[in-house]
Amino acid sequence: MTHLIKLREDYIEPVLSGEKSFEVRVNDRGYQKGDLVKFEAVSREGCLFVHEKLWKKTFEITYVHSGLGLKENYVVFGIKEVG
Repeated sequence: MTHLIKLREDYIEPVLSGEKSFEVRVNDRGYQKGDLVKFEAVSREGCLFVHEKLWKKTFEITYVHSGLGLKENYVVFGIKEVG
């Protein structure tokens, strides 16, 4: 499964560089290890825009954590670039 999710512009460069290799999200999509993620860039004001590098990238979910230490219905998942 491929998830298309928004990524605020503050986090784009850290995700692209690999410095930020995780996401904290409401688990409204049933994220699973092995799922793919495509990000849509969003400005601080909440407007979608095309980021030259980000829109071409695909990431794989490498690990999913829920429960301990997180609010109900939230997950943290690891990501790695795959394309």
